[in-house]
Parts: sequence; structure tokens; C-alpha cells
Amino acid sequence: LENVSDSLSKWALQGCRCVWFKVNIKDAFCVPILAQKGFNFHHARDDFVMMYKWLPGDSMPNLPPSCHTNLGVGAMVFNDTGHLLAVSEKHYEYPHWKLPGGYVEKGEDIIDAAVREVKEETGVDARFESLVTFRHTHNMMFENSDIYVILMMKAITDKITPSQREVNLCKWMKVEEYTNHPHVHKFNRFLVHTALEYKKRNLKLDIKKRKVQWATHVRDMNFLVVEDCQ
Repeated sequence: LENVSDSLSKWALQGCRCVWFKVNIKDAFCVPILAQKGFNFHHARDDFVMMYKWLPGDSMPNLPPSCHTNLGVGAMVFNDTGHLLAVSEKHYEYPHWKLPGGYVEKGEDIIDAAVREVKEETGVDARFESLVTFRHTHNMMFENSDIYVILMMKAITDKITPSQREVNLCKWMKVEEYTNHPHVHKFNRFLVHTALEYKKRNLKLDIKKRKVQWATHVRDMNFLVVEDCQ
């Protein structure tokens, strides 16, 4: 880093617009040095921080922002008797009954995330049936926007084995009990009523994965498809 200033001048003359430094946590001593040279933070992970310096003095940085939206999934799981799987999580400040779910991990598909979260939190195996809806809101955790996708799922197993780390209580509830329970949020009641309306109308919002040619690469992409189940 001793020659950073000289390198920055050289890169500017060569027409370079932006310089990036990925600083590993073991090299964290470099961060204040780069900051003194005019580098800013762009994003960070558990083991590194990405810093940048915009070189043109006559223009503002034209860079994509760091990730600003979290993606979560909720699972509305019904068993063969029409009961709904409900959980009460630990570390909540108020009594509640909610749907199992959580954040989608990096590189994970929404359906796979829902299957994983249901299994981790309740011990129940479930398969995807339909997308119900999604909620998009702002200024949530870390001041990020937040997308919450709700899936309707079918239980493959009934036995509940609640997570000792995450779940306080877990049980199968009658739909009428859940939608009228004082500890169920009105948004969750709306979700259940919406899912039941889909069932009544034999509608399914399916998620299909397709391979799509994207420039020089082939990518797996998920698409929403409306199907009539009649």
C-alpha cells in the first residue's frame, strides 16, 4: 500500500474510472490506510469488506449499490386433515403464532428455502403446492427493503419435532382456530384466507425453473406460472 497514491494517479491517466480493493479480515489494518486515500465502503461479508475509489473528478460514481433487499419465505403447511402448522418462536417480546419460515440463503431457491425452514423449525417434511403472495416493504432490518414470499405446502409427515434453538411452541391448528386466534397477526389471517380462496377456485401459482440463455451464459431462472387445476 506504500505506492497507492502513485498507482491511483497512473490508473487515472490510463482512463480507469474505479478502483476496487477487497480487504480480507486478516488484512483489516489496511482499511484505515485506504480510507485516508479516499476509498469508501461498498459492502461487506463475514470475512471481508469491499472498498472503492471513484477516480474521475468531473463525475459522480456510477456504481450499482450494495445489496439493499432481504428475501424471506413463509410456509403455510396443511396436513391431510386440513390443519395448519403454526409456530411460536423464542426471543419474541410478545405472544404470537406465526408461519414457519426464515431468510433465503445465498444461492438457494425459494421453494428449497421453504422446505428447509419447515424441516429445521418443526421437523415436518413438506412439499411445495402453490405460491400464495409476497409482501414488499422498506426500512426493515439494517434499513434494507424486505421481500417476504409465502408458499402453500403439503405436509408429507405429521410428527412435530420443534427446534430447540428457534422454536418455543409448535402445533397443528384448525384453520378456524388460527384465523380467530388473538395472537395471530391480521396479515397472517389474510394470507390463510387468500390461500383457501385459491383452493376454492382451483388456482395454483406455480414456480417453474427454466434454463435461459443470458448473453454468453446459460442460467437457471424461476418463473411464476398461473395454472387452473380443474
